[in-house]
Order: sequence, then C-alpha cells, then structure tokens
Amino acid sequence: MKVLCFGSLNIDYVYQVPHFAGGGETLAAASLSRFSGGKGLNQSIALARAGLEVRHAGAVGRDGLFLLEELREAGVRTESVEVLEDARTGHAIIQRTPSGENCILLYGGANRRITREQIDRVLSDFGPGDALALQNETSELPYLAERARERGLTVALNPSPMEDGLLPLLPLANYLLLNEIEAAQLLQGLGKPVPEAGEDLAAALALPSTAVVLTLGSQGSLFADGTRLVRQAAVPVRAVDTTAAGDTYTGFFLAGVLSGRSVEWSMKYASSAAAIAVTRPGAAPSIPSRAEVLAEMGD
Repeated sequence: MKVLCFGSLNIDYVYQVPHFAGGGETLAAASLSRFSGGKGLNQSIALARAGLEVRHAGAVGRDGLFLLEELREAGVRTESVEVLEDARTGHAIIQRTPSGENCILLYGGANRRITREQIDRVLSDFGPGDALALQNETSELPYLAERARERGLTVALNPSPMEDGLLPLLPLANYLLLNEIEAAQLLQGLGKPVPEAGEDLAAALALPSTAVVLTLGSQGSLFADGTRLVRQAAVPVRAVDTTAAGDTYTGFFLAGVLSGRSVEWSMKYASSAAAIAVTRPGAAPSIPSRAEVLAEMGD
C-alpha cells in the first residue's frame, strides 16, 4: 500500500510576537525564523515518520528546492513534484505568541499551478489499495479527488483552509479530518445548524461513506462514522508552537488506520505524536519519529 500526498509546499516565515497584530496596529517582532512548511509537506513527513511509504506531488519554484531535500531526508519520494521556472514557492507569514498559538497568512504561489495533466501523470502509478491525502492549499482538487476515487484510492481530506468550493468533495472523501472552526464553517456552508458540543459537531458531519475525525485542541479528539463515536483525550504538555499539530495528528492517524490498526489505537498514536510536536518550534521540524511516539505511548 502506497500513500500519495498531493499537496502544498511552503516556506514558513515565523515571527515571534507578544500578541497577534490587530487592525491598523504596527507590532515589533522579537525574532524571525524560516522553516519548511505547507500542510502537504507537513502531512507527507508525518505519514513517512509514522511508518508509511509516501510519495509527495505538488509544485515549487526554484526558491523551494530545499523543501524537496527535507522531504527526501524524511523518507518521502519527490519525483512527482514539479519545479516551475516562472513561479515562486508558496509561503506563509506566521505570527507566534509566547503561549505557542499562531496566526497564519498564506500565499499559494506554485501550489496554485497544479494542472490536470500533472494529476493524470501522477495518479497513473496508483490504484486500489493505495491512499490519497488532500488539503485545500493546491488547485484542481475536485478533479484530483474524482480521478482518485475512480482509480479505487482511499481519499482523506483535510479541508483547510475551509471554503464553500470544498463542499462537492465531501462525498468523495473516505476520511474527513478537521478542527472545530473548520467543522463549524463546513456546517454553515451546508446550511445546517452548528451544535455547541463537540460530540454533536462530529456526528452532524458524518456521511454514510465518510468518517469524521474532529480535533479539539486541549479537549482531545473525536471520531464519528455514523454508527459510533470514539473520544480520545489530549496528552497534557506545555505547548511551545502549535503550528504543525493538526498536520501531525492527521499523518499519524491515517498511518494507523491505513496500516490496519483500530480507530482507538490510531487516535492515541496521533494524539501522542501531536503532543510531542507542540513542544518543539517550527512546522515540519517538530514532527516526531515513529519510535519517539511509540515510546511516548509505552507501546
């Protein structure tokens, strides 16, 4: 079984600030750091470090070649990433507070230059038994999801950033992984009421063919598939940087269930991985190895 992560590749510029800048405010940053990032890159690295065979597909400009090296160092294959001569790599401007919270401004760049021709070339190497991980930071997502399902791939969708254009993709996803804000936005887009309780929120999103994984920060996470509801408590830690927590959870959860592990074990695996990640600075550099996570679990 192979996993294709068709997603974004970004350069993250992280500014340490006392608080998030408000409208009209000029705010001095205490420091600036550059990291590799992008939800696609983060999730590819998480999937690989969690123990799966992973190939990344996407696009960068010449300024993003170092991102491919980081993917390869993590064990991710990169031959399906196109290097564009006439585009800049996507990037993110991230404000990070002393408590580890973050606020992100995203520029798509090369990530928005994905073509149907590239998609068809990449998917020709995948078929039944393989899986596709998607996020909403690249172009041509509906076409990609439809072609993947036609080829028999299991599709996992992380609808971030959330927008109405993602609604047609929901029936194509076997797994929908998202946080509370994204879940509320999704229900509003569907014209449904937004429940206050996390359990009701997860249950409201579950479709007959789609399992929902809802992350709740310090309140843990929930799984709902229309027949059952599973809760996983968060692992208590002191957060330094939450930038890649969701991507880490996504990669390790998918690695668990795609490897045949139970939902309960996979949620614990993902929660333990995310807990380690938030104690470290940066996005991709914070993602732990499989061995670290199993040691944390006592497994």
